[in-house]
Amino acid sequence: MIDLSSEGFKSKANLKSLAPSIFTTVPSSNVSSKYTHIPTEKIIDDMEKLGWGVVDAKEVQARTVHTRNVQKHLVVFRNPDVIINGDGGDDVYPTILLTNSHDGKNAFTFTAGLFRMICENGIVISTNEFEKLAIRHMGYTFEALQVLIKEMVEKLPLTVESMNKMVDTELSDESILKFAQECLGVRFGDDLKNIKVDMDDFIAPSREEDKGNSLWKVFNVFQEKVIDGEFNYESAGKVRKAREIKNFNQDMKVNSELFNLALAYTE
Repeated sequence: MIDLSSEGFKSKANLKSLAPSIFTTVPSSNVSSKYTHIPTEKIIDDMEKLGWGVVDAKEVQARTVHTRNVQKHLVVFRNPDVIINGDGGDDVYPTILLTNSHDGKNAFTFTAGLFRMICENGIVISTNEFEKLAIRHMGYTFEALQVLIKEMVEKLPLTVESMNKMVDTELSDESILKFAQECLGVRFGDDLKNIKVDMDDFIAPSREEDKGNSLWKVFNVFQEKVIDGEFNYESAGKVRKAREIKNFNQDMKVNSELFNLALAYTE
């Protein structure tokens, strides 16, 4: 699970313990002679100049000796001066999620996200307005990064608009149940037909602040439960606890799909 709950920024010593591949100074031996190696540490330094500090970092498990220290990794940035103030203290910080690797298979890819203070919950946005943006290693410059981040920040009003639509959209009990089934479908796929979930328990909010039928509140309840595995299900006659999603690739994928499902209810 992507952790965005840190109040302060991570030091480089912290980051080295979380994702050593960030600091790799030599790329994989399998890359071509045309490959330009830009360490992710360089992006972190440049993002700091733009006011964005690191609140979390992760890396995938290296499957072979050739991918060790060059594997895909994630860095999550937040700017304390960029905030969306919500009602009742439901403040949201925009975040920027960077994925990269040093094996020549990935460009620097930037994805927009949100961090909800009330539940310390991270949301990944993937819409037509907030498509992933990338910078190739070969074309990386501080100026290119500056332009990309400026473009993402300029689109923040679209995020506020989407959130406000969710806040203003009231769901019927029937729509809440339908939305819940769709969210579980994102988590389980075709396996959902062989699984039984206590829907009353799944729909129930975990905190007072999330009680209500607004799409924003309902979405946050479902998103948190799906990602954190905060529900039980019955499969093959056995009751199991859903597992927390820990792989950041799956976390980002499921997160963005849930956000798009929610947006469909505002149309």
